[in-house]
Amino acid sequence: MNIADPGWDLYRSFLAVMREGSLSAAARTLGLTQPTLARHIDLLEQALGCGLFTRSQRGLAPTDAAHALLPDAESLAATVAAMRRTASGHGREGVITGHVRISASEVVGAELLPPILADLNQRHPGLVVELVLSNQVDDLLLRQADIAVRMVAPAQDSLLARHVGVVRLGLYAHRRYLDRRGVPESWADLASHSVIGYDRETPAIRAMRERAGIVMPPFSLRADSDLAQLAAIRAGFGIGICQSLLAQRDPALVRLLADQFQMNLDTWIAMHEDLRQEPRCRAAFDALAEGLVSLLRSQEGQP
Repeated sequence: MNIADPGWDLYRSFLAVMREGSLSAAARTLGLTQPTLARHIDLLEQALGCGLFTRSQRGLAPTDAAHALLPDAESLAATVAAMRRTASGHGREGVITGHVRISASEVVGAELLPPILADLNQRHPGLVVELVLSNQVDDLLLRQADIAVRMVAPAQDSLLARHVGVVRLGLYAHRRYLDRRGVPESWADLASHSVIGYDRETPAIRAMRERAGIVMPPFSLRADSDLAQLAAIRAGFGIGICQSLLAQRDPALVRLLADQFQMNLDTWIAMHEDLRQEPRCRAAFDALAEGLVSLLRSQEGQP
């Protein structure tokens, strides 16, 4: 191995230690022995000419240099994974195989996409889907994902994007909660109810709230996970924001203050334009577009 030009194995070991926080945990993740992993770190430090970790009886502590290199290592890992996904799609002619990485928000990925992906699997059983649930917007240009379902319009010119409709949001509560606490008649009434909301107000949440022109009442349950909020609404904890499409599936969920709160989120599917000729990505993109258009159209005529 040319130490002056460290290979991917060394960077992968560095990244594993940064992610896992210890040599032992990183070694288990990579299927290596601790001495081998420690040797990789030593070789990388020699090649880069800087210390990446300080050693003590407590283990390894990342240096400033390690934190500075972490974004580049993450980007390198994403590139290597993207290369593997691209190579995996070149199998038998006429048969769509390989891996495709799809990024979506928590609720969309957990509640809306599974039936669409099940249909995709029936059509192309050789296609392996990597589904990433995150409310962060993955960078498609860096190939952190092949395809993304987004609630914001893609800004990069080099992305192939399709608008598939809007996701409607409203205030909902379970009938069990309303039987127990009563139905609020005005926005001010929410102050005396158990309201479910976020723990930290992100710029995206702030923009949505300001666009709706509302002041949120005090929260009785705070969670930054949209899935946790949805579960709390379904459990009868209190009143929260829910996708109308999901509420339609459960007759026990009741829409509240419809004339005072409603919000539409434009929904897009995007992928890098260089992937349009990849059969695995094209098949997944078309299936997502077809499925989401059909789902979101089912909201029409609903309150």
